[in-house]
Amino acid sequence: MQEFWTLQDWRTAYQEKYFELDDLYAYVTSIDNHNHAWISLASREQLQQQIDVLNHQDSKVLPLYGIPFAVKDNIDVAGFYTTAACPDAAYMAEQDATVVAKLKQAGAIVIGKTNLDQFATGLVGIRSPYGAVQNSFNPEYISGGSSSGSSVAVAKGQVPFALGTDTAGSGRVPAGHNNIVGLKPTKGWFSSQGLIPACRLIDVISIFALNVDDAWEVAQIMQGYDAGDDYSRHHPENVAASFSKYKIAIPKQLQFYDDVESHYAFQQAILKIKQLGYKVEAIDFSIFNELAASLYNKAWVAERTVAVERLVTREQCHPVIAQIIAQADQFKATDVMQAEYDRAHLQRQIQTVLANYDALMVPTAPTIYTIEAVEADPINKNSQMGAYTNFVNLADLSALALPNVIRADGLPSGVTFIAPAWQDQALARLGQQWQELSNLAVGCSVQTNAKFYQPSLPIESSHYVRLAVVGAHLSGMPLNFQLTTRQGVLLQKTQTSAHYQLYALNNTTPPKPGLQYVEQGDCIAVEVWEIPNALFGAIVAEVPAPLGIGNVQLQDGSWVKGFICEAYALQDAINISHFGGWRNYIAASQSSSQASR
Repeated sequence: MQEFWTLQDWRTAYQEKYFELDDLYAYVTSIDNHNHAWISLASREQLQQQIDVLNHQDSKVLPLYGIPFAVKDNIDVAGFYTTAACPDAAYMAEQDATVVAKLKQAGAIVIGKTNLDQFATGLVGIRSPYGAVQNSFNPEYISGGSSSGSSVAVAKGQVPFALGTDTAGSGRVPAGHNNIVGLKPTKGWFSSQGLIPACRLIDVISIFALNVDDAWEVAQIMQGYDAGDDYSRHHPENVAASFSKYKIAIPKQLQFYDDVESHYAFQQAILKIKQLGYKVEAIDFSIFNELAASLYNKAWVAERTVAVERLVTREQCHPVIAQIIAQADQFKATDVMQAEYDRAHLQRQIQTVLANYDALMVPTAPTIYTIEAVEADPINKNSQMGAYTNFVNLADLSALALPNVIRADGLPSGVTFIAPAWQDQALARLGQQWQELSNLAVGCSVQTNAKFYQPSLPIESSHYVRLAVVGAHLSGMPLNFQLTTRQGVLLQKTQTSAHYQLYALNNTTPPKPGLQYVEQGDCIAVEVWEIPNALFGAIVAEVPAPLGIGNVQLQDGSWVKGFICEAYALQDAINISHFGGWRNYIAASQSSSQASR
């Protein structure tokens, strides 16, 4: 089979029958694990159980039918051992983690459990008795951790997506070191039930994929409130779906640990984001650095100690992990409370700063080291990997790691965009823009972005209403503020299907048009805005008679909510359909008025 298949490639393969479910047996057997990415690959029996379920279902209604994926081995998969990269902690999982169950219900098949820094404690990918996971570009270099195996499995094209986890950057650093996408969701958006925690208060399950489109599709299947997870949260219905300020912050204090190639790569990233129309401003990074440092240098480290010692003794741990969790012995209960007060104070400061920008752009990691260099200095080198990641979950932020450039030495360098909680969809849309600007191969593939990114799929979710506006609510028109003040974001400028007539209504202030559906009509110019669910009702409440909100068909055949008009108001209105839209009519009216003076 061809490597580096996206989700759509897999769907096409099944639809055209040049890959079938039974081919998965041979495919899994053929996977090369010389780079230590996998702790266990699915046996024939483990695959058979999942395939048997699919054989009794309609493939057309399962979006991930037969698509293989990998799961980091601190996340439960029924019938597989969960080890967290510690053999003494291994147990047979009796049921799937919530997110794994959702993916299976969508048709996806788990083909194995992937290697990690033991107990998800590390950003390097070498703290495992199952072997140091080698970088997908150069085996002498680290793959990044702790979700090392999942990232390499995607970067090598063995699976189109994989699950990782992220506490201090474990879902982002490996993405940057392997030239793939790492989606670190808002805390609580994905259930963490079935996850062996590292720091339960701030852990999230993350997604690795070849492109943003695939990562977002998987996220829509995984997301949702889980009453069984004490830290699960409902997605708010009042956040904007896209960015609108066109301002990006970057750190004023940049640290690359003398890595000239990483420094140059980030300068290239600054040029790229400016090409996309964003203004870039450098901000004081002191508070971010202070919060990042607290994750391992203050009482927060006790969370890791609690998680590990529920399963094994320190003597059963990897030596570096034992050294890290032993740090908790120096802290008192009062230190824990003070650490939380400090965290909350810094979080508030960080969120206040970021409120002035769409997102913060940082290098995913400041540098990359050889495995040998990290083994010689395991604590300091690991700490340096978290320079731009450690603060994110502590500050309740969302993040998206993206490929940036391939350095002159042949190693990848990534960039990460960070935004407030629940800005995941806005980050995904920015990620699409970023991808489309690039001509970078993905993972260690030689295939260009055209293979993976064109055309982009719509980044949508159930938390927003699409609303077609045709008159006074258009951009720059008198009532547009009713949309922008409700977090409305312009999604596209398009036309209706050829089934509409547009009328200029009498006695309306400000002047408004009326849109009517007819069997034979014209295509009328509209703007489609995306409105948060919780704020849509406020817009509807302001719509005066004879207008109302109904359904409008767009030129591509899709239906969205839109402004329509009661038939009685059109009896004395002027048919202006031949102008093609309200803007053209207003422009013609103004021109005629000026000519008559």
